[in-house]
Parts: sequence; structure tokens; C-alpha cells
Amino acid sequence: MPPPTPADRYGSDVLATDWRVPKNGRAVEIDADLGLVVEEVGRDWVGEIVQVERDLGTVTLEDRHRKRRTFPLGPGFLLEGRPVVLVAPTRTGPQAATRTASGSVAVHGTKARVARASRIFVEGRHDAELVEKVWGDDLRIEGVVVEYLDGVDDLGEKLRDFGPGPERRVGVLVDHLVAGSKESRIAQSVRRSPVGKHVLVVGHPFIDIWAAVKPERLGKKAWPQVPRTIEWKKGVCQQFGWPHREQADIARAWKHILGGVRGFQDLDPALLGRVEELIDFVTEPGH
Repeated sequence: MPPPTPADRYGSDVLATDWRVPKNGRAVEIDADLGLVVEEVGRDWVGEIVQVERDLGTVTLEDRHRKRRTFPLGPGFLLEGRPVVLVAPTRTGPQAATRTASGSVAVHGTKARVARASRIFVEGRHDAELVEKVWGDDLRIEGVVVEYLDGVDDLGEKLRDFGPGPERRVGVLVDHLVAGSKESRIAQSVRRSPVGKHVLVVGHPFIDIWAAVKPERLGKKAWPQVPRTIEWKKGVCQQFGWPHREQADIARAWKHILGGVRGFQDLDPALLGRVEELIDFVTEPGH
């Protein structure tokens, strides 16, 4: 090896290069495309990307034994031995629909009808958002407004304030309307009331509207069994491996669930029939 020249008497300057670069190179961002096989270095888990949950910021890997684990998107992965930062794939724009999300023929360019006096009440914000997602186009054409309660316990007061009558019908969608439940007793009370013939209370058997979404749309075989000692939504998130400690985590989980709903085909028939029944009731000619 020749001796260093005067200009190079100390050899090459290590600070002139990035001496901190890891031996495998710096991590680069890549889309977490389905089918890629990556390694999560923290838990030494190697698997194929089978699901990306954009709203939750998670990626699910399935190993060669068909076991699945969910990890946060971001750094901490290797692709062919190189460090990568997984990011959610870029979405593509939707095609113009020929049918509404409820399955009705789409009528483009039609203005929403002036709101009817009749209303549909649902138990909570999530119920209202799901009804809007699937039946919103139909309801606007029919001029039906959906309002949400802060729980079925408020139904009696809400009806007194609204004043149902022959020209002011009310349809009510109730969660967990099963024999012997609190919800069923409230529904029976409304039916026996003086305004009962102007109010239709129907319900689905699910403990929460979340469970009316087919679990397959979330890449799950079934909704989990949550012990009664645990708040159901929090328990669902926990068992699915989703963040669940804060209320904001629950809100993101619902955003993810709702985002997986494309239309009526993604909902359980036990909900579909009940909502259609309510729409028919409040839009019956003459009401």
C-alpha cells in the first residue's frame, strides 16, 4: 500500500462519509402492498402482508403456519434483508356508481326532496353514520331525515318533544332488541302509548351496530366474544389487536369499520330488513 500523500497524510476522512449508515442501508418507505413478505424485527415475525388497516395504522402479517399478527405501520420491518418503512398504499379514485350503496338504481342529477315531517331515529352516532353510508342517497331522494338519540333511554322524551301524528310518523331503530331486554321493554311501552300507532320501533339482535357489519369485511372470521365485565367496543378492539386504551382509539376503530362498508352486501340481513321497513313506514303515501 503506498504511503499517503501530503494532502492525504492521515488517510481518508471518515467524517466525509455517512459513517452512521447501518450495514444493511437506511430504511426506505414502501407501500405495504398485499402479498409482500416482510419481517417484523422486534418480534422476529416473518409473514405475508394480508391486510392493511389504513385508519388504524396497522398491517397484518400471516406466517407460513397461517397464523396472523398485527403490527403498527411504519419502521421496524425488513424486506429481503433491507430495512423498510411500511406505509399504507395509495388509494385510487372510485368509479361512478350505477346503483346506490343500498342496491337501489342510482339516479344521478336528482335534487334531494324537501324533508318530510316524518323522521327516523337511531340510537347513536355510529348507527346514524352507518345508515347514512348505505341508505343516504335513498333517504335524500325520499326527503327522510335521520336523527340519533343518546341511547334508547332518551326515546320517550324525544317522542314527547317531536309529537308524532298521522302526518309525522317516526321510525325507530334500536340496538339489541331481544326478548327480555331493556330495549324490548321500552319498545313495548311506546307501542302502548297514545302515539304508538304513529311510531314503528324495530331492532336488530346485535349488542352494538358494529356487529351488524360482516366481520369478513375486516378480514375476520367472526366478531369476538367479549366478557360482560369489559366494555364491548373496547373488548373487540383488544381482541382484534387494535389500539383500545383511549376514546380516540375507539373512534378510529369505528372509522376503520365504517370504511370497510361498501354497501348493503357488507351488512347482516338482520339489519337490512329492519332499516328498509322503517323507510317504508315513514314514506308511505300520505305520510
